[in-house]
Amino acid sequence: MKIEVFFSPAAVDELGMRGRNVVIIDVLRATTSICTALRNGAREVIPAPDIENATKISSNLSSDAQLLGGERQGKKIDGFDLGNSPAEYTSEKVTGKTIIFSTTNGAGAIYRCRYASTALIASFVNMSAIVQTVVEIGGTWTILCSGRQGSFSVEDATCAGMIISQVQALTGVDIEDAGLTALILYKNFRKNILSMLKKSLHGKYLISIGSGDDLALCADVDSVPVVPVMSGLSVKLKYAVPETVPKTDQPA
Repeated sequence: MKIEVFFSPAAVDELGMRGRNVVIIDVLRATTSICTALRNGAREVIPAPDIENATKISSNLSSDAQLLGGERQGKKIDGFDLGNSPAEYTSEKVTGKTIIFSTTNGAGAIYRCRYASTALIASFVNMSAIVQTVVEIGGTWTILCSGRQGSFSVEDATCAGMIISQVQALTGVDIEDAGLTALILYKNFRKNILSMLKKSLHGKYLISIGSGDDLALCADVDSVPVVPVMSGLSVKLKYAVPETVPKTDQPA
């Protein structure tokens, strides 16, 4: 296998993603919230690159079958039903719903991968499920970190490193310098993912706006064992992994 890592969507374009196998990461908090929403019964999540697109998509759907979710500057968008906290995406709210989802970083990164051959949505919460799927499919993979406003984010890079570490524990894999950097970061932070999130720039910002409780949810490895997959223009739960999925490479 071969895995390459991009630390920001600014390094790729949507045509460059055509035909690739891609894993998209936005630990704080988009991909964590998407995993949670689908696990809790949402029908699908439609990523929208901006608010205008989100409202346009919403206007074409039945009002009782959809929810608008997302954030700007970490806060719920005015007029939207939900923000970007995984705690908001409960089964009572999302079961059977289509969620139109627009966030500062993650939604745009996912939308950019709509022409990929396979596009998986990953975070710490569904780590083993993602690794299992990547290894089963095999071949060459791109890990795309959503980053923070076009720049590097330590939490996404560390998550990418964890994927690489767990894949390496199961099969041979070639990585390049960015992948090696991600792997080194993970090995440095693996014993306390939550502490890393609290020290990260975006983690500190979320704490400052009163969303610090989300960090523990986003750091809870394998707590949401699902594999969301981009299918056309939406993300759906194509694969469900049993609660007993083997966990690999976890610190003692």
